[in-house]
Amino acid sequence: MTYRGGVPALAGVNLNVAEGEFISLVGPSGCGKSTLLRIVAGLVQPTGGRVLVAGAAPREARRQVRVSFVFQDATLLPWRSAERNVALPLEIAHAPAPDRARRVRSTLEMVGLADFARRRPRELSGGMRMRVSLARALVTDPQIIFLDEPFGALDDITRQTLNEELLELWRRRSWTALFVTHNLAEAAFLSTRIVILSPRPGTIVADVPVPFAGARRPDLRAEPDFARFVGEIGHLLRKGRS
Repeated sequence: MTYRGGVPALAGVNLNVAEGEFISLVGPSGCGKSTLLRIVAGLVQPTGGRVLVAGAAPREARRQVRVSFVFQDATLLPWRSAERNVALPLEIAHAPAPDRARRVRSTLEMVGLADFARRRPRELSGGMRMRVSLARALVTDPQIIFLDEPFGALDDITRQTLNEELLELWRRRSWTALFVTHNLAEAAFLSTRIVILSPRPGTIVADVPVPFAGARRPDLRAEPDFARFVGEIGHLLRKGRS
């Protein structure tokens, strides 16, 4: 991917993602992580190469595969309540009103916001707004979900709590996730694989399977093996910058 003016963003990226994986993209600022995410999601057209999602070009794939995107900012409509923000994708899809109400209610319960359904964004904390944004992405029951640093602006405690909730949702729903983050511990806690990009133009310098199988309890973050693995990822990231 080369932007106007000849600025190269990505070069020689070769990545396969299997169904049900949770892949985190990490790398230095400006290395093309978000650009890659948007290309795979079909929001940006690359200037070269080929991208296939379920065997089709990304925009074509969206006709047969349910896809959702969670941005860094919650991007909620300020004049709509939480439940009406979550309902928006279903309204656009012309889902019947009774089905829409049921799915919105169920999804808000899933993210722990059933009691705040009628609150507007200004009445919610930052973490709660991100939960609404996540609920809006999940209400369509996606098969693939793209997340572009959704927790980057949150305090560490809120971020860790939302990491745990997101991981539990992924276990229950089994969607495929592509997640951009600068936080290496977050990537290690959430992912099945971590893909490390070099400085611009971004290319893959390491593709690392995460060794923590099974349920990941919050206290995993305090274990020596976890700290050691995060350190290894940091070493590979620094090595990729040299």
